[in-house]
Amino acid sequence: MTQPTIRVAGASGFWGDSAKATRQLLEVPDLDYIVYDYLAEITMSIMARARAKDPAQGYARDFISAAVVPNLQTISDRGVKVISNAGGVNPEACAAALRAAIAEKGFDLKVACIIGDDLLPYIETLGESGLAEMFTGDDFPDSERVLSANAYLGAFPVAAALSAGADIVVTGRCVDSAVTLGACLYAFGWESDDWDRLAMGSLAGHILECGPQATGGNFTDWEAAGNIANIGYPVAEIEASGVFTCFKPEGTAGLVSRGTIAEQMLYEIGDPQAYLLPDVSCDFSQVVIEEVGEDLVRVSGALGRPRPDSLKLCVTYADQFRGGTYMSFYGIDAAKKAEAMSEAIFCAARASFGQLGMPDFSETSVEIMGAGSQLGVSAPEDAPLEVVMKIAAKHPMAQGIGVMLREATGLGLATPPGLSGFAGSRPSPSPVVRLFSGLVAREEVSVAVELDGEPVVYTEPTPDLAGVASIDVHDAPAHDTLEDTVPVPLIKLAWGRSGDKGNKANIGIIARKPEYYPILCQALTADGVAQRFAHFLGSGEAGAVQRFQLPGSHAINFLLDNVLGGGGVASLRNDPQGKGFAQLLLLATVDIPVSMAEGM
Repeated sequence: MTQPTIRVAGASGFWGDSAKATRQLLEVPDLDYIVYDYLAEITMSIMARARAKDPAQGYARDFISAAVVPNLQTISDRGVKVISNAGGVNPEACAAALRAAIAEKGFDLKVACIIGDDLLPYIETLGESGLAEMFTGDDFPDSERVLSANAYLGAFPVAAALSAGADIVVTGRCVDSAVTLGACLYAFGWESDDWDRLAMGSLAGHILECGPQATGGNFTDWEAAGNIANIGYPVAEIEASGVFTCFKPEGTAGLVSRGTIAEQMLYEIGDPQAYLLPDVSCDFSQVVIEEVGEDLVRVSGALGRPRPDSLKLCVTYADQFRGGTYMSFYGIDAAKKAEAMSEAIFCAARASFGQLGMPDFSETSVEIMGAGSQLGVSAPEDAPLEVVMKIAAKHPMAQGIGVMLREATGLGLATPPGLSGFAGSRPSPSPVVRLFSGLVAREEVSVAVELDGEPVVYTEPTPDLAGVASIDVHDAPAHDTLEDTVPVPLIKLAWGRSGDKGNKANIGIIARKPEYYPILCQALTADGVAQRFAHFLGSGEAGAVQRFQLPGSHAINFLLDNVLGGGGVASLRNDPQGKGFAQLLLLATVDIPVSMAEGM
């Protein structure tokens, strides 16, 4: 018998998220599930290096020590089920350590483990298959340099583990939203071709997967979130239809509003009409987000279509070395002095390379924060009186980065005046970890479910792929421009949220009021956004910026290609994940009718 509703709480958005979330969320009445997301591409490579040193490592140990063990009594007493991708590259070791900790504390909780995503044992075969990088077309990396290789799994193995009686489910690399969708599949009995419900459950998971980013964290109107030291983590009450309502625990700070939920919905989704997941292709363009009470938001309208034929493959590999440092300057000509210092460091390093017979840098980066290096066309004309200089470089040899860092320190007494800083020991070279994204056939991935070390019968679902409507692409709504207009800052008309997708940046813009939406659609063009980000895009190519519309939530999503200096795990940028890109776009001005401006 299925449940009419379930309550699912999101306790972690990354490896290192606040340990307080679990205790806070366990106080929510009628809570059924707590889900945790720990994994990103760089996290997988870190865990892979840990496993290489110790076969018993390679997972998020603080999931056990900080999230579960201190709260075992409450988890057990309340019967709350826990689902997490904390297994990283070694879910079996994570599950074993968790069972040992539970037994030591004297509790009787069943732990399930989902395996099969780790394709590192088959790396030679993958390399010989001719697989190309899905975004750049690059060749597969040399297998000797590969750190991790994982397929993104879906939610049905999670549901199978829960059906087998698991109290806690540990996975390796699944898509972030699958931990929530798995709970929905188990609770409501959704089938593998219930496309719209699968899309709604995935959207609920997408809202929860970044923790307090849905409850006022990283929000445009950040002051409305109050004391973020006590920010509440998100909870979704999900109905059997897939419609869900978001809220946060009583007595916590933060904010749950149309703006906070819409920002999180647009976060890193790319094309909102083709958000591809292992279990379903989602269309979020018609999603409706409604405030139905204080800190209470209802979400409906996601549409689903058949799942992709393949699974996404994430491979991380070592590629050269990198390093860098920050220095601050203040006083007259602060930016000019910082630029001179950066030039001197690289010049001195190259002189040493010549003496040592070493090659040149493969890439260098200098950003002068405070002088407009991040701002592009919005940079101030006045010379700043204080700046922070960030220099970084890549080199084929760790020794090359070491030379640069020594020169950066050694020139400290030769620098122009105004150098200052607070630092400890000199930075060290570190391996550059690059990301290779590809597609792997489903039949090449063997998924298995274990419960307390014993296998659970599991068969991948084979949904009916027929009879699904095609995508209706949305055009910009018309806007009457005959009335006199006046320029206003975009931030007065919209909220914004940005993030990365590989070497692409994603910027979501949401109209604060429905009547602003046609104006935004007319004013914010792909070409205009490309011009505003030309300092990051470079000369670029046609189509470097794509624009997508979401009329259901009165929003626009922009996808910027090749804009992050190689991608978050390999970039030398100060903002390698484009987290501040929405703030840059919100600096723009938009012409609106005078009558509308008078009513603001």
